[in-house]
Amino acid sequence: MADFPLHRPRRLRTSTALRDLVAETNLMVTDLIAPLFVREGIDERVEISSLPGVYQDTRDSLRRDVVDLAEMGVRAIMLFGVPADKDETGSGTYDPNGIVQLALQDLRAEVGDDVVLMADLCVDEYTRHGHCGIVGPDGNVDNDATLEVYAKAAVAQATAGAHVVAPSGMMDGQVAAIRSALDDNGFVNVAILGYSAKYASGLYGPFRDAVDVSIADGGDRKGYQQDFRNAREALVEVYADLAQGADMVMVKPALAYLDIIHEVRRQVNVPLAAYHVSGEYSMIKAAAANGWIDHDTVALEHLTAIKRAGADLILTYLTRWFAERSGSRVAS
Repeated sequence: MADFPLHRPRRLRTSTALRDLVAETNLMVTDLIAPLFVREGIDERVEISSLPGVYQDTRDSLRRDVVDLAEMGVRAIMLFGVPADKDETGSGTYDPNGIVQLALQDLRAEVGDDVVLMADLCVDEYTRHGHCGIVGPDGNVDNDATLEVYAKAAVAQATAGAHVVAPSGMMDGQVAAIRSALDDNGFVNVAILGYSAKYASGLYGPFRDAVDVSIADGGDRKGYQQDFRNAREALVEVYADLAQGADMVMVKPALAYLDIIHEVRRQVNVPLAAYHVSGEYSMIKAAAANGWIDHDTVALEHLTAIKRAGADLILTYLTRWFAERSGSRVAS
C-alpha cells in the first residue's frame, strides 16, 4: 500500500459551506416528480388520512396545485385518477371523458409544456376487482386482453395531452403494445416511462386508500408483480421494456430496493426513476408525529439515499415539502 500523509476527513466537515462544497450527491427540486390524485364527483379536495398532506383533488384544485408546484420549480407530475364508477374492464382508463383525460386537458391548457404531464397507465383504480389487468373467467389476469386496454388508454391519455405515459401493471409486452398504439395514432413524441421493476410490496397500503382500491376476495398481485426476494429478474424486466421501446425505466419501491436501483443504474444509460412510495412516506409522517424522528432530516436522508443509489428522477409525496424547503419561485 502506498504511503500517504496523514489524512483527516474531518477537515472537510468543519462548516456547512465546506460540507456543501465537497458533497458528492446534491438533490434538486428538478429531480422530483409529484404524484397527484384527481377524483371525480367531489366539490372540494379531500386529505387522505393515511397520507398526511396529500389530497384527492378536484379538477380545479388540481389545476391550482400544479400551477403552484410549477412556480416552485417542480417540472413534472404523475397523475392518478379516482373515478366515480368502476366496471370489470376499467373502461374509464380510455374514455375520452374519463377523469384523468379531462384533467390532462385542463393541465395542458393551463401549463402547456412548462410541466411534464405524466399519466399512470393501469386499470386497478377503474375496476371493481382492483387488479392491474382484465380478469378472465378462471379468475386470473388475462395478460393479452389487458394489453388491448392499455393500448387504448395510452392513446386516450396522449390525445388528452400527456407528455409521458407510464404503464404500471407489469403485464408482459405492455410497452410494445403501447408504443405501437402511440406510433400508429401519430403520437411518436409521447414518451413511455416503464414501471419496469415493480415489486409486490407491502408498502402500497396508503396509495390504495388514495385511489379507493381493494383487491377482490383477499387477492394479491404476486402473480404479475416481482417477488421481493429476487434481484436478477429486475434486470430481465428492465431489458425487456427497453427492447420494446421504453424511454425511461423505474424501480418501485425505492428504499427497500436501493440495491436494485444501483444495479439498474450500472447496467443501463437511459433515465432511471425510483418511486418513494406511499408507505415509505407515511412511515416518516407517523414517526415524526410521535416525536420519534426529526421529519426534515429523515425525509432529506431518504431522498438523498435514493439519488445516491443512482436514480435520476424520484417520484415522491415529499415533492411539495422539498420545493417549499428549497424556497425558490420561478419568475413569471
